Amino acid sequence: QRQLIESGGGLVQAGDSLRLSCTTSGFTFSSVGLGWFRQTSGEEREFVAALTGPGFGPYYAASVKDRSTISRDNTKNMMYLQLNNVRPEDTAVYYCAAAASAIAPTWLRAVDLWGQGVQVTVSS
Repeated sequence: QRQLIESGGGLVQAGDSLRLSCTTSGFTFSSVGLGWFRQTSGEEREFVAALTGPGFGPYYAASVKDRSTISRDNTKNMMYLQLNNVRPEDTAVYYCAAAASAIAPTWLRAVDLWGQGVQVTVSS
């Protein structure tokens, strides 16, 4: 069974850093593009960052480009998102996402599998 499980969320203060992790199982990790999306209440889920299956990219949303790093460890079947200098507007539920192929999932319809999401709250 294919599965994505996020961890690392919580309450952080503005200016701090956080690291989200995505543990994957049930598929050939290096053949699947992976990414992060986020969603706030009442808003559409939005793209944050992504990598292709072999790890090419990365691709970032403009809102996080200069302060985030996405990475994947093909030996551990895990993906990470490091977000630095967090802001209150980064508050959202963050989702790990997998594409149906090796492409980087940079848009909603490219996502074939979602994690359950993890809450990140940034206090000012």
